[in-house]
Amino acid sequence: MHSKIFAERFLWLMICVGGLLGCSSQDTEPISVTETAFKVENVFLITLDGFRWEEMFSGVDPWLMNNPDYTSDLKEISASYWFETPQERRAALMPFFWGVIAKEGQLFGNRTLGSEVNVSNDQVFSYPGYNEILTGFADSTITSNDKIPNHNITVLEWLNAQPDFQGKVAAFGSWDVFPYIINEERSGVPVNAGFESANTDLTEREIWLNQMQSETPSPWATVRLDVFTHNFALEYARKAHPRMVYVSYGETDDFAHDKDYDQYLRSAHRTDQMIADLWNFVQSDPVYKGKTAFVITTDHGRGSEDRWIGHGIDWKGSEQIWMALIGPGIEGTGEATSEATGEARSGRLYQNQIAATVAGLLGKDYQNRVPVGVSVLK
Repeated sequence: MHSKIFAERFLWLMICVGGLLGCSSQDTEPISVTETAFKVENVFLITLDGFRWEEMFSGVDPWLMNNPDYTSDLKEISASYWFETPQERRAALMPFFWGVIAKEGQLFGNRTLGSEVNVSNDQVFSYPGYNEILTGFADSTITSNDKIPNHNITVLEWLNAQPDFQGKVAAFGSWDVFPYIINEERSGVPVNAGFESANTDLTEREIWLNQMQSETPSPWATVRLDVFTHNFALEYARKAHPRMVYVSYGETDDFAHDKDYDQYLRSAHRTDQMIADLWNFVQSDPVYKGKTAFVITTDHGRGSEDRWIGHGIDWKGSEQIWMALIGPGIEGTGEATSEATGEARSGRLYQNQIAATVAGLLGKDYQNRVPVGVSVLK
C-alpha cells in the first residue's frame, strides 16, 4: 500500500511540497501522495474543543482580556500573555505551536492572512463536529450532543478493521460522549473518556492515575480535567504503541461556556504544553521516532466579543476553525497565507477533509461514504 499513488482527486494537503489545491466542502479524498509521505507509520489526531482561531493566530483577545465580565485577573493574564503584536501574544500563549509546528509543520486558518478553514455541518457544536472530523462528512441527522451510538463508521473504526491496524487504534477524550461518537461497542476501538479509568494490563502509573482521578473533583459533570485524558493517552502510548491515537482535550470549551476567559487561556496554554509532551515522547521513543505525524484541529469555533461564550448556527464565526500538521513528509511551510496558496490553488479548507488526511498519511485510501438518506451539506 505504501507504494500506491492515489488517483483522481488530491485532498487539500500536498504533503511533500506543502501546497494546496482548490477544494470545496466535498473534497474529502486523497489523490496523490508522494513516497516521502509514507515515512509515516503512526498518526496522533488531536483536538482542542472549541478553541478559536483568533487565539491560535493572535493570542489573547484584548477586548475579552479587558472585560471584567470574562477576565477576573487582568494583572496576571496581562503579565503572562499580553504583548504588543499578535505574533508575540500567540507565541506566549501557544509556544509549541509557534516555536515548533510553525517551523517544522503547517498551520491553516489565519483568516487575517487569507487562510480559511470551516466546518461543513450546519449545527456547529460538538457531536456533529466530531462526527465530521472522524467520518469525513457532515451528517444532517446528528442534531444533538445526546449519548446516541454513532451509526456512522469513523476513520478510527475503519482503520481498526484493516489487518495491519487491528488492535492498534485507541482513543482518549475528556468528554464522556466519545464512547458513543466512536461507537466503542461496535467498532472495537478502546475509548477512555469522561471519568473512565484505565482497565487493561495496568501499569503502576495507570493505577496511580485511576486513584488520582477518583479523588479529584471536576468543575463539570460530563467533562474531566484534561490532565487525566493526557496522561492516560501518554501512558497507553508508552505501553502499547498504537499506530492510530485520537486524543481530545475538552477544557477550553467548558471554561468558555463558563464565561471564564482567564481559565480558557490557561487551559489552552496547558494543552499546548501537553501536545509538546506527546511530541517530545514521540521523538524519544524508538517505535515512533521519525515515523509519526500529528494532525491537530478543533470541533468548532466560537463567536466574538460577548458571543465568545457560545457557538452554533446562530453564533456568527463559530463555523470558523483551524488545522495544524507536523511530522515526516510534511514540509515545514509554517503558516498558510493567501499568497502561499495562490489563486489557482486556493480555496477554503473543511473539517470533513481531516479523516482522509489521517488515512492518507498512513498510506490508506479512505473511501467512507455518506449513508443512504444522509446529505452532505455544501
